[in-house]
This record gives sequence, C-alpha cells and structure tokens, in this order.
Amino acid sequence: MYKKKIALSVALASSLLLSSPTTMAHGGSPDYLPITEALKSSGASYQLSEDKSELLITSGDADIRVPLGESEAFYNGRPIQLSAPAKMHDGEVFVERAFTHELFKDHVQQNISTGDASHPLDSLTAEEITKASDAIKASKYYKDNIRFTEIRLADPAKEKVWKWSYGESQDFERLARFTVVDGRKVIEGTVDLATGTVHGWEHIEGAHGMVTFDDFIAVQEIVASSDAYKAALKKRGIDDVNKVVATPLTVGYFGGDDGLEHELKLLKVVSYLDIGDGNYWAHPIENLVAVVDLEKKSILKIEDDGVIPVPMAPRPYDGRNQDKIADVKPLMVVQPEGKNVSMSGNTINWQNWDFHLKLDARVGPVISTLTYDDQGDKRKIMYEGSLGGMIVPYGDPDVGWYFKAYLDSGEYGMGNLTSPLVPGTDAPNNATLLPATLVDNNGDPFTIPNAIAVFERYAGPEFKHNEMLGSSPGNESRERRELVVRWVSTIGNYDYMFDWIFMANGNIKLTVGASGIEAVKAVKSRTIHDETAEEDTRYGTLIDHNIVGTTHQHIYNFRLDMDIDGTQNSMREIDPVVAENTAGGPRKSVMITNERVVPTELEAVQKFDPSTIRLLTNPNKENRMGYPVGYQVIPFAGGTHPIAKGALFSEDEWLFKRVQFMDKQIWVTQYKPEERFPEGKYPNRAKTDAGLSVFVEDNESIENTDTVLWMTTGATHVARAEEWPMMPTEYVHSMLKPWNFFDQTPTLNLPDPENQEN
Repeated sequence: MYKKKIALSVALASSLLLSSPTTMAHGGSPDYLPITEALKSSGASYQLSEDKSELLITSGDADIRVPLGESEAFYNGRPIQLSAPAKMHDGEVFVERAFTHELFKDHVQQNISTGDASHPLDSLTAEEITKASDAIKASKYYKDNIRFTEIRLADPAKEKVWKWSYGESQDFERLARFTVVDGRKVIEGTVDLATGTVHGWEHIEGAHGMVTFDDFIAVQEIVASSDAYKAALKKRGIDDVNKVVATPLTVGYFGGDDGLEHELKLLKVVSYLDIGDGNYWAHPIENLVAVVDLEKKSILKIEDDGVIPVPMAPRPYDGRNQDKIADVKPLMVVQPEGKNVSMSGNTINWQNWDFHLKLDARVGPVISTLTYDDQGDKRKIMYEGSLGGMIVPYGDPDVGWYFKAYLDSGEYGMGNLTSPLVPGTDAPNNATLLPATLVDNNGDPFTIPNAIAVFERYAGPEFKHNEMLGSSPGNESRERRELVVRWVSTIGNYDYMFDWIFMANGNIKLTVGASGIEAVKAVKSRTIHDETAEEDTRYGTLIDHNIVGTTHQHIYNFRLDMDIDGTQNSMREIDPVVAENTAGGPRKSVMITNERVVPTELEAVQKFDPSTIRLLTNPNKENRMGYPVGYQVIPFAGGTHPIAKGALFSEDEWLFKRVQFMDKQIWVTQYKPEERFPEGKYPNRAKTDAGLSVFVEDNESIENTDTVLWMTTGATHVARAEEWPMMPTEYVHSMLKPWNFFDQTPTLNLPDPENQEN
C-alpha cells in the first residue's frame, strides 16, 4: 500500500548515499536527493544541457540555469547562491535538500495583489525558521544526528488575538516551538526569536516521533543491502532489486502480540515491482514484510507468508494506453471586472467573510479569526479551524495488512506532504495560488509554490421563486457564489483534497475528496468465478485480474474552536419526534421537538444521527425572536461513499484502544490551547489514546463556557472496478450552518442581474 511515495528506487537510494558530501555549517553535510524529488513540489520541469554541464529548469516564465558542480544558479540571468552545488552521479542529477527553496523563494507567483499587513497568527517566515534552527544548532544541547520534525509559531493567547482583530492594540512575542528527534528520543522546546535563546529541552518519555525523510532514505538502503531480503525476492522470481520500490510504513502497536518491542524505533517495509508502466502500485509483492530497526540500520526480521505471483499486466493510469483521447473543449472562468476576493497579508476578505489563512506542517490549512460582517456588525464565528487528525484503517488480518491503520497527519505530517496545485485541473484558472514555507528535517526552510488555492465559483441559485399570484407576479432568483480554499496532500497512493467552502448566507462546508490509486493486494484469482475467489475476496473486492482492493475506512476529525458571537457557548440538542395528538381534530399524531442543553463533555460524545439537530449556541446573545444565536453541526452532509458511522473494529482491538475519535462524530471539550490533536500529539506507536478520550475524562462543564467542537466524518471504502487503476475523486461532505444566527435571510441584498446595468 500506502505511505509517502518514494520516487527513489532502491538503487537510487544507494546512489544518494554514495554521493560525496559538501562541508556545511555546524560540522554537518548537506542531504542530497534526486532532482525529480526536489522539483516535484514546485511544478517545474527540467532537462540537461546537450553537453550535460548544466541543469536547465523551466517554471512559468522563468528560465533557470544550474551549472553542475558550482554553488551559483541563474534565474532569468540573475545569480542565486546555493548552499551546495548540484551533482551528477550514475547519470542522475542530485541537489541539496534546500535547493528548490533557494531557487524560488524570491519568485513565487501570486496572481492577486496583496498588502503587507501582518497578523499575530502568521506562520514563521523563512528567516524566522532559520534563526530558530541556528539557535538550536548553536546550543549546548545540539548533536549532529538530531533531526527536526517541527518548528512552528508558538500560539499567542487567544484573548489577545481576538482583541487585536477588533482593533485593540496588543503586544505579541514571536516564539518558535520546536520538536526534534535524537535517535529514538523526542525532545521539545521553545526559541525566543527576539533574542535567539533556547528555552527548554524536554525529553518526552515513551513518545515515538514523526517519520522523517531520512528514515525513508535509510530504509531504502537497508533493504537494498540485505541478502535475506534479496533471497525472499528471488523466491518470487525477482532478480533485480533495482526494480523494487520499497514503501516504509509505521508499525502500530499490538501490546507485543506482533513480537515487536515498543522501545525500538521501527518501520515496516512492503514492496512493489516497477515494470515500467508508471504504476508500480499495481504490482504488489504480496506476503513479504521487512521490519527495519532504524537505530541499528538493519532488518530486524523478515515476515514471509508464502509466494503469491506478482500481477504483471501493465496498468498505466496516465492514459498512455488509451486508443482515443476524449475531445473536450476548453472551459474558462473569466472575471472581466476583477476578482471579488481581496487579501491583506494572510488575511482574506470575500463578501461578508474575513479570516486568516496559513499552512501547518501537520494538519494543513488553518482558518483563524473567522468573522461575518452582518450589516456592519463584525460577528465572531470561529477562532481557529483545521483538520485535527485522520486515520485510514484496513480490515485485512494478513501479514502485510493487519498493521495498516495510518494516522497520516500525526505520523507523517500532511502539510509537509502538500501537493502543489496545477491551474486548470486541480483548481480553476481564476484561482489565486498561494505558497507556503515549512521546515525540513535539517531545520532549513523550504517553499512549496501553489500550496493553497483560493477561488470564487458559481454554485447554483442562492434562492428562486416564480410567483404567479398576488400584486407582484414574476421571478425572483439570485446567483449563489462560493469561496473555496483548496489544499491537497499526497500520501503514498492516495491524494486527499480538502476544501473549506464559504457561502454568502453564512454556511461553511468542509469537503474532503480522495483520489489517487487504490491500495491493492495480489491474489491468485483472476475472476470471481475462480475456486480461490471466495477466500481471496473475504476482505475486499476483485477489481482486476489477480488484484483485490482491500476494504478500509477514511476517517477525518476537524478541530473547530467555534466562538459564536463570543467565547461563551453551549451545545444544544433538538430531536424531532412523533407524539400523540392531544389538541383535538382528526389527526392522531403530531410532530414536535425535544430540546436540551448538554451539560458536560462526556454527555456530548455521540454518534451523529442525521435525523437530529445538534447546535453550538451562545446563550448570552439572542436573535430578534429571542432564540439563542447558533450554528448547526452536520458531520454527514452527503458523500459518494458509504458513511463511516463508526470504527469497524471490536472494542478489544488495540487500534480502538489507541484511537477513539474515529468511533464518535461529535465531541465538545472545554477550550485548552494544548489540546490540539484528537489522536494525541505523538500517536506513532502509542500504547493508549492520548487524545479526545483523555480530554473528556474529567467530564468538565461545557455550558456557557469556551468550548472546542471536534467533528468526525468519513467514509467506508468498499472498492469497485470503476476506481481502478485511477480512482475518480470521491467526496465526503460536512457542514456548519447558521441556526437562528441571523434575523432574516442574509442574502436578500444580493444584486438582481436583470436589474443591473450592462
């Protein structure tokens, strides 16, 4: 299956480690990677000059020359200093990890004019990241083997940020929170960016850190050099290890039932055969798992449950084998009078909406200080909203599958795996494409161009009525527009598209699309009529000859710090029910609603019934009819796969003990700034749940207080033939909807196009 696609083959990984180092500051040496890896997050193309002395890179209107072996490149003729030269090895060009950032940091295109206004929640700049990293490397704690998994802005006080957003002057410190790994140790601390001082160097006992890119590289070399692994491949008729693509995966935790010690720093490796069709995922090497000890840099053991022939039929997904390409005329979105979206720094304004946007290395886009201008009244909606965490658990107990339950954001960092968006396909041609600056495992900044798209789109009629009677017959209809904030993270075979959608009527939609390639299993059966088919398809669907798509789930949890007209909120339940008619007349029954305010955290935890209404309200603010203003919470607002109404595991499963957010759709907790992740901060190999089930243990009051809504949604993915070899994007929809928040239809002021002047 599954994790971050390593475009390196085993052979390339070996070449990488053979390339000669270049001396750098702090006694280290640069990390080199193939040019294909370096540029994959930039959207740029490249080729070698005819004499192979220069790398020629094209990106938009930019022509970039990179002389090999020299520490200077030329961007449209202007010199750019590189940390280390590009090199050729075995016919492949390798560059230092910061290469792309250094090329593009001063040339990232934005197709919208932006002001320079700063915001207290702005992400760390490249300069701030470098300052924090340099402070850590210069400190008494630093060792050369330390790798960085996080450098981010330390959260300022929520109350101060809200005051600042309403025009009150506030002072803010810029502090950088960091997490590093030293072997198996996970260490946290803070850097004061004003002074460059490191505060704290706390070892988090028992925690396993995020998987780093260095871990992936190490695994490739370990597998390539293992005689035992080569022997297992040979049993399967594979003699050329260079054609094997190894994918390192987290191992989970099973209380020792899997024979693995918790203290060890391990990854499991499953492999695929690259036959040259561009889709190695279609050629799994089944029943073969290598367990790699990252500290000893060796294979701890090989798990081999017998030979299943590798499916060898070519299954390209790029259309190369299609006889006829569809004739599709261009569709252009044109805004001749300019865009309705405006930006000032990282703050976005559209129609009545105003919010701050940034990209987090773990959870992706973060929407902050979200307000709605209600006829001149700037009303609070949400302080901060983002993906909290997600999990993709599989249901197959076989040796290569039983451990697969990926906590993508917490184990790998989904923001770091951002997939740059391509205009015209990933986002419409009227989209504003925004860059993001993050930190790599060396502690150096790198820039992802086109990391987030912001665009306006037509979304049908906002309302319509064609009146035939009365004094004013005729049609009244208005156009609905939506503002979309789109981000895509590619994690191995799957590509996840997250859309935050804002509507002029106050609705907020959270849509997650999954595309990419199914995680498939090699089997003996060619069709469902084979005698082996019943056993082969027990845990999945036969979607191709000798290939089963294994049943699994995609479950997402959103952390939504709602502040509806202020921070003092409550959760309210409304249940429509049938009751006996006691008012007379021919009716035997009536429809009524039972309502209550939920008093505590544990009582709020629930599976969502779409026939009911769940609200977050402000009991201190009423609309003109006297109802408390609020927003409806809708975890399931439609989708194209069956909903994941809970975890498809028994409660004695180790996974269920470790991750409980996946089984309930609504959680409400008292606001605590340190409670950020529904699976806990360090879920990799965690023995128990350190997230939501722990947050609600004390069962605090959630009445008329500052609360956080945790909304879980998702799908159960039962594979089908139409999703192979490439899966059309499948969606899950959630929604936040105003409920007595306004006094009337909030979009009555939309212009009537029939009455507008041409």
